[in-house]
Amino acid sequence: MTTISLLIGGERRAAAGGATFVRRNPLDGSVATTAPAATPEDARAAVDAAAAAFPAWSALGPNARRALLIKAAHALEAKGEAFAAAVASETGGSGLWAGFNVHLAAGMLLEAAALTTQISGEVIPSDVPGSVAMAMRQPAGVVLGMAPWNAPIILGVRALAVPLACGNTVVLKGSELCPATHGLIVEALVDAGLPAGVVNFVTNAPADAAAVVEAMIAHPAVRRVNFTGSTRVGRIIAEMCARHLKPSVLELGGKAPLVVLDDADLDAAVNGAAFGAFANSGQICMSTERIIVDASVADEFAARLAAKASALPLGDPRKGPVVLGSVVDMSTVQRCNALIDDALAKGARLLCGGKADSTLMPATLLDHVTPDMAIYREESFGPVKPIVRVQGVEAAVACANDNAYGLSAAVFGRDAARALAVAQRIQSGICHVNGPTVHDEAQMPFGGVKDSGWGRFGGKAGIDAFTELRWVTLQTGTRHYPF
Repeated sequence: MTTISLLIGGERRAAAGGATFVRRNPLDGSVATTAPAATPEDARAAVDAAAAAFPAWSALGPNARRALLIKAAHALEAKGEAFAAAVASETGGSGLWAGFNVHLAAGMLLEAAALTTQISGEVIPSDVPGSVAMAMRQPAGVVLGMAPWNAPIILGVRALAVPLACGNTVVLKGSELCPATHGLIVEALVDAGLPAGVVNFVTNAPADAAAVVEAMIAHPAVRRVNFTGSTRVGRIIAEMCARHLKPSVLELGGKAPLVVLDDADLDAAVNGAAFGAFANSGQICMSTERIIVDASVADEFAARLAAKASALPLGDPRKGPVVLGSVVDMSTVQRCNALIDDALAKGARLLCGGKADSTLMPATLLDHVTPDMAIYREESFGPVKPIVRVQGVEAAVACANDNAYGLSAAVFGRDAARALAVAQRIQSGICHVNGPTVHDEAQMPFGGVKDSGWGRFGGKAGIDAFTELRWVTLQTGTRHYPF
């Protein structure tokens, strides 16, 4: 069992009143972490600390911020074993998944470090004689970051890396399902030598989430909010931000389509589909959630994918290497079992896997899925995936867009120009041609459309999101006025 603390203004502390909550391991119910149950008072104190640290941090030169973020990347990598243990204990994720998280998160910190000297503006011609007109980007202030449990290290780091590079200070609200994992990120930043108050860390009991979050969003010093999580909660965050006029970046749910055209390289498509569908047991915002296959190649594709999925190792990640570890809780099992029952009752065919009675869920494929089945539209967020057979490109595009979500997508086809034309017609913030739906790079503009949210993380898009664009003029000569 791990016991963690809040971090406010550089000080480790308990929640006001000493209240705590526990996170249990999803496999055996043992206590994984005891964490502080922060109050709105604690939340406001964290924002106050970030606001107090903002003037000095925002005034720090870009190379000084760069050096600290580089140190943070190395400090994060040094905690690889601790992260793997925390992920396995809190969310049941595999060591393979934890290692991938650490690797990509460290890269995000290095990319953020590289951005510190790229926060630029422009000089704009003015009609006023002697006026130098400039568009300048400056730090916004305190940024509130809220990260989920499913890719905890990647998404926890993403919530704060670019905001810090831009000169903002941060409050990270850890997920109730992985408080120790998120706490390790903050430890890495402290180990790197970031000044007190630049990064603050708050955890809360599930029942207190709404009050704690609103206390921070309402705080006048909070100038940006970023949230990654479900569309249901994202709507609540968006409403709070609108009420308090706080700009937000929201990366929400997904139902990513992977389209297999009639000329696809089936080996490449099978490998991409298996990775996208079953990495972290399908619990990724970009997970392949609809496999849309041209009917002319569907039989062969489905047989190959089922064979690969059936062979994926499944087990307790605390006992050795696996591809599929535990899903996060029994509610996932119940939701996925219900989707399987519904699909089979309406004519789908089970190719591999099936219903589970524990959080160790096998890779499951349902073929001949139709729009009247719940799994056609609903996000499984588990290792249960539908195959939808279509006739031709037009039907494939229509199927890909027949959903409320629009985060990631993929298209497989040997004719690259044709596949790219299909990709351009899919309504999603991200689309990969001949690559999996699950793919992220720190320098890319990451985000969705429709019910998958708004705004973009990453690279220069992240600079735009986490700075204020100001118009500043300098009058170099005598200005003439009409009176």
